[in-house]
Amino acid sequence: MNPAYSVILFTTASGAGYGLLALLGLIGLRHGQSSSMAFALTSLVVALALITIGLLSSTFHLGHPERAWRAFSQWRSSWLSREGVVAIATYPVALAFGALWSGIFEASSLVAPLGLLTSFMCAITVFCTGKIYSTLPTIRQWHQSLTVPVYLVLAAATGAVLLAAIATPFGRYQWFQAALAATLLLAALILKQAYWFTLTREKRSHSIAAATGLNGEVRQWEAPHTNVNYIQKEMGFVIARKHAEKLRLVTAAFFGLAAVVMLLSMAWPSASWIAVFFAAGGVVLERWLFFAEAEHVVNLYYGAQIA
Repeated sequence: MNPAYSVILFTTASGAGYGLLALLGLIGLRHGQSSSMAFALTSLVVALALITIGLLSSTFHLGHPERAWRAFSQWRSSWLSREGVVAIATYPVALAFGALWSGIFEASSLVAPLGLLTSFMCAITVFCTGKIYSTLPTIRQWHQSLTVPVYLVLAAATGAVLLAAIATPFGRYQWFQAALAATLLLAALILKQAYWFTLTREKRSHSIAAATGLNGEVRQWEAPHTNVNYIQKEMGFVIARKHAEKLRLVTAAFFGLAAVVMLLSMAWPSASWIAVFFAAGGVVLERWLFFAEAEHVVNLYYGAQIA
C-alpha cells in the first residue's frame, strides 16, 4: 500500500506520546505528586503535544476532513471509531492527572488513581489503533496476531526513551529509566523480527483462482481500466523484496543502537537524547515498511496473481 506520511506521523507521534503519558501515570501511581513541577509540566506538554499532533495529522489523509466527527458514531462496530472515542476521553483524565501530579492543584489522594486511569486509557487507545489494522482480513500482512503487541511495545519503548531524555536536564534521570527503555526497545526488536519471520514463511492464500472459485491457473484476460485510478495508487504500491530486506536491517539496527545508547546513558545521561533520534528513526522506518509491504486483495482485480 502507499505509505501515507500523515498516517505514519499519526501512528509514530501519537504512539510515543501515549507511551510517555502512560509511564508518567505509572510514576504518579508509584511515587505520588512530582517533586519537580518543571519536569512534570514539560513531560506532560511533550506527551500531549505528540498525541495532539498525531491525531490531527490522521485527518490529513481523509478526502473530507470536516466529516471526521462522524466516525465517532460507529463505536459499536468500528475500531477506528473506538480509537477516536477513547482518544478524546483520555484528554480530560490526563489533564486532571497532570494538574494534580504537577502540583498545580493539591489533592494527593487522587494522584495515584488518576495516574493508573491515565495509563489504562493510553494503553486502550494504542490497542484500538493496532486493532484497526489487525482485524482487516483483506490485508495478509496486517491480519496478524503480532500486529497489536508490536504497536503497544513500540509505544511504550519510544515513550520510555523520551522519559529518560526529558528527565536528564531536570536532574530526574535514573538508571531504571534507561534499563526500562533498553528492555522495551529490545522487546520491540524481537517482536518485529518475529512478525517479519511470520510474513516470510506464511503461505499466501489469496489468488485470482480463489477469488473466482475456478480451478487451476486463472489469469486476467484484460485490464479493467485503461488509466491508473485512485485505488491502484493507494492499494497498488509495491516495494521490491530486496529493498524491503535492506530497510528491515536498517530498522533493526536503529532499534539496537537506541538500546545500546540507552545503556551507555547510565554513565552519561545526556546520551539519552541520542537514543531519541535512533528510536525515532527506527519507528518511522518500521511504520513505513508496515504500510509499504501491505498487499490488499483488491490488487487481484488489477492483475496481481497472488496477495
